[in-house]
Amino acid sequence: MTREEILAIYEAGPDPVVTLVQSLIAEFQAQVQVVNERVRELELRLAKDSHNSHKPPSSDEPTFRRQPPKSLRKPSGKKPGGQSGHTGCTRLQVEKPDDVHPHVPDSCAQCGDDLRGVDSRPAQRRQVVDLPPLALRVEEHCVHDKRCPGCGHTTRAAFPEGVNGPVQYGPRVQALAVYLQVHQLLPYDRTAELIRDLFGETISEGTLTRTLKRAHALLEPVEQQIHAALRQSPSVHFDETGLRIVSKRQWVHSAGTPMLTLYRAHAKRGREAIDAMGVLPGYEGVSIHDAYTSYLSYSGRHALCNAHLLRDLVAVEEETKAAWAPRMSELLLEIKAAATLARASDAGQLEPVQTEAFRARYDALLCEGEAAHPPSPPTGRGGRRKQSQGYNLVRRLRKHAGLVLAFMYDIAIPFDNNLAERDLRMLKTKQKISGGFRSQEGAEIFCRVRSYISTVRKQGLSLMEALRSVFSGTPMLAC
Repeated sequence: MTREEILAIYEAGPDPVVTLVQSLIAEFQAQVQVVNERVRELELRLAKDSHNSHKPPSSDEPTFRRQPPKSLRKPSGKKPGGQSGHTGCTRLQVEKPDDVHPHVPDSCAQCGDDLRGVDSRPAQRRQVVDLPPLALRVEEHCVHDKRCPGCGHTTRAAFPEGVNGPVQYGPRVQALAVYLQVHQLLPYDRTAELIRDLFGETISEGTLTRTLKRAHALLEPVEQQIHAALRQSPSVHFDETGLRIVSKRQWVHSAGTPMLTLYRAHAKRGREAIDAMGVLPGYEGVSIHDAYTSYLSYSGRHALCNAHLLRDLVAVEEETKAAWAPRMSELLLEIKAAATLARASDAGQLEPVQTEAFRARYDALLCEGEAAHPPSPPTGRGGRRKQSQGYNLVRRLRKHAGLVLAFMYDIAIPFDNNLAERDLRMLKTKQKISGGFRSQEGAEIFCRVRSYISTVRKQGLSLMEALRSVFSGTPMLAC
């Protein structure tokens, strides 16, 4: 308080000292309340990690600096390790090995007599699985001339398609270079180093760059096939993540199914980028995503990721100890188990009585949540009032109840959007290794080639053979 304010209070009342003290106490209490709210906000922010928010596990603090996160998974009751009846992968001996090395004794181990003239018989076999000596194989193509005895014209044979220079790398070397850079995420230097160490061949950064550009050009029609197949899929998972491109934050958008993946890099995150990708606009299937507003602005059927909601419910439970939050988590997981059981029994859908009972429990828990998290009172400053995390979550669960429970009404719809998050995980790893992309072209090349690699792996095809087929002119893909 200023000196003038203190003098005014002193002159105003019969007991100026008491009035002054009361005013100072009220002012200090208001300041303490503001500080407490700020401290509480910062404490909640520090308490957020991958188990109770949308932050990725890679952003978590080391375990020695925090409590280990509480997993959302429930104990299965099974012992660790391989379960009874699972398909094993033990390496077995082969009937016809590539080489056989017989080991015959020369003398008797007991009396020392010479055994070199005695016939032997196989007693025991052991096999060693190893790599053959690695070396590049050079194939020469030589075209020949022939002179026609009739007219005297000389005719020269043509080189095979793709053999364009005096010396060049073949499809397998190019496939290996792309595999190392885009799938294993090795930088240029380490890719060249690995090829040199394995094969004794020095390959330049320029050659690696040209190989990636060639793969990008050859995969353009394949990308169009993936795009068309996604548009025809009954459901598609959508997500996006930030990525450093030319020292600026841009976005990589993904659209995927259990068999297909498509990535696109764009400077924007919202509708402009989604429209440019061209999968969601006009899509007639089920779009599975988080509650990002830009996705919800498109017409059609939508389903929300319940894994996000489970983490939000954990955060509300830890912050407020509200009883409705863990019970809502249990309900969602119970519905998920019922849907899984219905799919396993080839049932078309859950029974109407069952879905009605689940929905009634869902609505009742929302009522408890609304009572536990009332809206914030007006502040008198105008504008939108800042609401608690619990209030916002209850409001979202109420507003989008049909989208949250879409997996209950249609058991073919997945419970979560984890597929899209897994699709984007390796792009974040790429950024951690390389720090981002130095050019827009490099990001676009990576996204197209990675779309093909992810799709090939989902379809269970041999990745090296698939990449070799790209450079041979006949890309492998089952769209």
